[in-house]
Amino acid sequence: MADGGAVFVIVVVVVVKIAIILCVCNKLNQRSKMQTEPFPNDSRFIPLAMVKFLDDMEREKPIRFTAQQLRIATENFSILLGSGGFGTVYKGLVSNGIAVAVKVLNGTSDKRIEEQFMAEVSTMGRTHHFNLVRLYGFCFESSLRALVYEFMVNGSLDNHLFKASKGPIIGFEQLYEIGLGTARGIAYLHEECPQRIVHYDIKPGNILLDSKFCAKVADFGLAKLCNRDNTHITMTGGRGTPGYAAPELWLPLPVSHKCDVYSFGMLLFEIIGRRRNMDVRLADSQQWFPIWVWGKYEKKELKDLMMVCAIEEKDHEAVERMLKVALCCVQYRPDTRPVMSIVVKMLEGALPVPEPLNPFSYLFSGVNEVDYSLARLAWNDGGSDWSSSDVNTKSTVVADTPLMRRHEITMASE
Repeated sequence: MADGGAVFVIVVVVVVKIAIILCVCNKLNQRSKMQTEPFPNDSRFIPLAMVKFLDDMEREKPIRFTAQQLRIATENFSILLGSGGFGTVYKGLVSNGIAVAVKVLNGTSDKRIEEQFMAEVSTMGRTHHFNLVRLYGFCFESSLRALVYEFMVNGSLDNHLFKASKGPIIGFEQLYEIGLGTARGIAYLHEECPQRIVHYDIKPGNILLDSKFCAKVADFGLAKLCNRDNTHITMTGGRGTPGYAAPELWLPLPVSHKCDVYSFGMLLFEIIGRRRNMDVRLADSQQWFPIWVWGKYEKKELKDLMMVCAIEEKDHEAVERMLKVALCCVQYRPDTRPVMSIVVKMLEGALPVPEPLNPFSYLFSGVNEVDYSLARLAWNDGGSDWSSSDVNTKSTVVADTPLMRRHEITMASE
């Protein structure tokens, strides 16, 4: 009897142990499924195409946050950094103690939010460059669609150029480095990524500054990945900000990555002048800064420009170089603008800056095709990147002042 009791006890112990092991294995299996399933709580609300996109991105670098994690990181979205047309940005602190900027996406429709989300994550999730803002992660749940970026201590460039800021005034040497860093970031997007990335919205508000005032290109909500072999890009709607957007974005002309070159040129003008390119408070001749600059350059009156812009004598040479680069970048025809790697070399002083053509001649008379053909050869290494567009010199832009109407200028948005 004693032996029979002992056997029974052993059998019971073995059965219990097996049951415990099976239970633990089942729990681990359930936890593993929860970790691999995309959004187990609300996946039924997310389109299959988006679920596939998110699964693909999980294999890339960005971290996938939950809505709850971001609410904790931002203290329930209590520290507002700013807002724009596509979202509101809050400051947060993730678990490893890193400060982040959480951009909560908003829009007029779920489709528009999804398009913006995919544009930013698909571009920023695959790029790694010192002059591009870093994407730490994202969240896409039915209750929250957000992007998590590195936090930029010194905010955006427009705050330092145009608005009364309590922060330190940036000297011109620092501004020059900001312009150069921005050029390097755009050149990387255009020429070094496996797929070319066109930003479409280069402007001071989208250039962020870190603790050392190094430039970081940000806000890829309008960006588009495109095959490097494609000469032109198919557009499904208007892009860019008036005042910075290239003419081909609002006229029936072919669109290419050169639209970013034009926008960068407009940004350089604003760095030089520390003012918006359009300022209706000034006299007619100075209202649109780029055409006023061209007038001074053409008449060899750059000393007047240096005086008006309060440029110190030690910076005159650098300003003249930057000014000539800006004039080359804002040429009316895309095929006469330099590629961004050439822009970088000219700003660095590694290449001489040639005498620019009049970028505003289309506003007054017909263009000189001989000069434009020479520019195409100079900028595009024998014409390998030429466009085949006809120049359209008529615009339907609605302007607000006599000068703006005369030169078909649109006001840049705040």
